[in-house]
Amino acid sequence: MKAQKLTPNLVVRDVAASLDFYRRVLGLQTTITVPDQPPYVFGAVAQDNVEVFFNQQQAVAADYPDLANRPIGGSLTLFLEVDDLQAVLQNVEAAGAKITMSVKDQFYGMREFSFEDVDGYVITLAQRIGQ
Repeated sequence: MKAQKLTPNLVVRDVAASLDFYRRVLGLQTTITVPDQPPYVFGAVAQDNVEVFFNQQQAVAADYPDLANRPIGGSLTLFLEVDDLQAVLQNVEAAGAKITMSVKDQFYGMREFSFEDVDGYVITLAQRIGQ
């Protein structure tokens, strides 16, 4: 097997709210919505090699019945390496997102901070120290 791509597929309460959050805070662009107009059952954002899918919780119940009743947000975290950590931090603060880990230098050579999206998923942003 040769892996081609890994895309997080998040179960969310409100696809439109998730699309808006990831556009405003991370600068990702909407690439698809289903249907074309809200209320959406699916949506995706992307930029360069980063892509995230959003599925409305009730819409996934037919294919994944167990997911319909699980808490949203869970223990999944997203780790995103960026080239301008300070700029993203300013966007996160301006959006009023809950910061769960303040900026810190990690022993493995990354400067990081974490915050929650609108559904409670934790996103860690990282930049190589010295970049």
